[in-house]
Amino acid sequence: MCTGANKMSAVRELWSFSNRTLAVRNRCLLPLGLGVVSDQLRTFSICGVLNHTGNEQELQNNPFYNKYQSKIQQLRRLKPDEYEARMAKKEDVKRHPLGHSKQGDFIRLMEEKSKKLGERATGKTIGFDKDKTLHSILNLDMVKEKTPDEIRQIWNQYFALRNTISAVIPGATFDLMHSRSQKCPTFLYALPREAGYEFFVGQWSATELHFSSLINLQSLGANSPSQLIIYHYPDLKKEKGIVLLTAELDTTSLNVQEAQCLANEAQLFYATDCQKIYNLVEMFNHKSSVFKHMSVVAEIEQHGIGASLMGNQSVKTEDLCNFGEKAKT
Repeated sequence: MCTGANKMSAVRELWSFSNRTLAVRNRCLLPLGLGVVSDQLRTFSICGVLNHTGNEQELQNNPFYNKYQSKIQQLRRLKPDEYEARMAKKEDVKRHPLGHSKQGDFIRLMEEKSKKLGERATGKTIGFDKDKTLHSILNLDMVKEKTPDEIRQIWNQYFALRNTISAVIPGATFDLMHSRSQKCPTFLYALPREAGYEFFVGQWSATELHFSSLINLQSLGANSPSQLIIYHYPDLKKEKGIVLLTAELDTTSLNVQEAQCLANEAQLFYATDCQKIYNLVEMFNHKSSVFKHMSVVAEIEQHGIGASLMGNQSVKTEDLCNFGEKAKT
């Protein structure tokens, strides 16, 4: 997994300001209000009680606060000291100009998060579903004599009426994504909403891709739960040349169409043949100082990903199945 002083600094940059700037107006392509706190504001002080009240109000003003309110309140109730420490750290970060926040704390946070994902993958902790292997879903002996197209039909029919997503992708597409995920395990994704975009952080752990919202990471830190896990099963890759895909999602945070949108974005950025698009992934992981989060928005808009979510229209079920080919353009 990638390490270094610049790792996750783009997440840190957005994190520091996301509590008041997560909403991006549709197709406006304006910056998220990322700016420098004035010297006057830096030197102005008020009593602790008023400061605490202001912090609470600022957090509640976040456009996605209501969505995660119960989790934030649970942290405040069960671990008040940790909650207060996170609020104080957020205020400390705001006092510094952009690019001068304490980088090490965020790096350790994401490394701790990554460690927990690794423990989950080895069965040491329980996520959505422990030991979710392909054998637990599909009778591999039954499909030994089936063609890739027949397996695709069986797989997609099985999940058609379930509250999740599924796909069968070419083995070469998975190999490319997996190879790149080892060099660049983390990326920022923009989920279209009717009022703009909500940002998610996707982090690879072996063949699993875990998504957590930026505001969840902000409030819960390394303990933030995965709201979507995409599973890739390469068991049939050698014999059939295909990799099976499905997912588990927290339905209180995401619906199937939104999960599919994030899966499409993952294939866009990790399976593309266009170096310009993949450069964004490399920049995010290794050259964060030149990474621009609005470039992510620009690419997904150009490729029409999630446009139906903004218009509240239905999403075609074949989008994800065909996206491996679309990502090459």
